[in-house]
Amino acid sequence: MSNDFDFDLSSDQWEALKALRNPMSNSRSSKAYVVQSLVALGLVVVNDGVPTMTPIGRKALVRGSCRLLDLAA
Repeated sequence: MSNDFDFDLSSDQWEALKALRNPMSNSRSSKAYVVQSLVALGLVVVNDGVPTMTPIGRKALVRGSCRLLDLAA
């Protein structure tokens, strides 16, 4: 069984996910609908109003990083 997931996220979703890497940053700048879409995918959870990246979200961010670099080139 494979635990690999391929997420086709929008640039707003990628930016919101990247912003959650640093727990000291205030993610209030992220749009609520973007965060909710990440919650629906299981990449983010919201505890006490604070969005936090899940382990699956971390894996998606790391896996997507190379693909994002290819898009930027």
